Amino acid sequence: MKRINLVGLAVGAGLALGAVGPAWAQANEQFVPMPIYRTGPYAAGGTGVFGAFMDYLALINERDGGLNGVKFTWEECETAYDNARGVECYERLKGKGPTGAAMFHPLSTGITYSVFEKGAVDKVPVVSIGYGRGDAMDGRVFPYLFPLITTYWSQNTAKIKYIGMKEGGMDKLKGKKLANIYHDSAYGKETIDILNKQAAMYGFEVKHFPVAHPGLDQKAVWLQIKQMAPDWVILRGWGVMNPTALKEAQRVNFPREKIVGVWWSGSEEDVRPAGAAAKGYVAAGFHPAGKNFPVIKDVEKFVYGKKKGNVEAERVGTIYYNRGIIHGIVSVEAMRVAQEKFGKKPLTGEQIAWGLENLNITAERIKALGAEGLLQPLKTSCLDHEGGGAVKFQQWDGDKWVIVTDWIEADKKLVRPLAEESAAKYAKEKNITPRTCN
Repeated sequence: MKRINLVGLAVGAGLALGAVGPAWAQANEQFVPMPIYRTGPYAAGGTGVFGAFMDYLALINERDGGLNGVKFTWEECETAYDNARGVECYERLKGKGPTGAAMFHPLSTGITYSVFEKGAVDKVPVVSIGYGRGDAMDGRVFPYLFPLITTYWSQNTAKIKYIGMKEGGMDKLKGKKLANIYHDSAYGKETIDILNKQAAMYGFEVKHFPVAHPGLDQKAVWLQIKQMAPDWVILRGWGVMNPTALKEAQRVNFPREKIVGVWWSGSEEDVRPAGAAAKGYVAAGFHPAGKNFPVIKDVEKFVYGKKKGNVEAERVGTIYYNRGIIHGIVSVEAMRVAQEKFGKKPLTGEQIAWGLENLNITAERIKALGAEGLLQPLKTSCLDHEGGGAVKFQQWDGDKWVIVTDWIEADKKLVRPLAEESAAKYAKEKNITPRTCN
């Protein structure tokens, strides 16, 4: 575990070098927990996303002197992508800093489910960018849970739209067969219900195939898929499961261009280990890879140029890395909005939740941040904790990811009512009175 304190004064005899300074020295700091996973089969995602997130906070400190003078501090806590350890990290970090944790990014659907109710009690916003509970987009029921940019449910409807587009129209989905191969976890199971509903809507058949953690043994599953002879495969993989799936698809001669992955199956680390077996494979994404963005160039200059980077320099600009930069941008912009209301000072989680709920990251603001083309505009509200919903698709050409579609909007007419229905059911079970949103 690594603690980064910007102020560590050795005041008086007996204080160790780098020890925490007096209260006045820490007063102008905002603490952000980093429940990272550097170990285990999913370490590529944990280190890439959190490393870039820390790099973005370091950029704001180094280039701008902090957010309106408020410097960021953070501390890593190793979860190993384990739910129980994620809860331990939440409890350990929630009270750190002069005002407590700004927010908590689980980077795990299972950990999200395990901590979000605690966050609501402690008034620490739990932020799940592109993952987590689909129904949490309904902020009336989930005031401290923010599945920002797009949920798995929204992404799944975009995937079916993409498949429909490739087939020549949504009406052409009738009679088609889809195999959903998924990581046997809360994350993997999150889209089963909505896929079943879409199958009924469009008249296609879907079968679901769980793969046990970590996903290295898939021969039996792919034999079943071969026997099913689906038109398309949806891959909800994670970590080592992904290249294994692509190799098995090659072994049974299933065309990779007919496999559509979730974004956790769409990084360089997911395809390179599969070699030639990955070529042609398609994955969803809410951002591209690449370094050709002013914000990335600033990170290289102000952070890596000062040897303060948090990942290997060669990973800068990869899919996981750029996703972490987006985590940083969205988090800091929420705190910026909250500062405009509550003052340019360290904020509480409750105040930052207001900022997360009142985000309006316009195209103009994205350009000013040096991130034009890196992320989509984002506007949240009391009612809508997702704020975006659009997805692009990318194809692996054997060397790099190539964007092959424009933004494809989620089917909000399907997703939103399902989210409200699920949220209302949760509220009833937990005896929660939903907020009234003006």
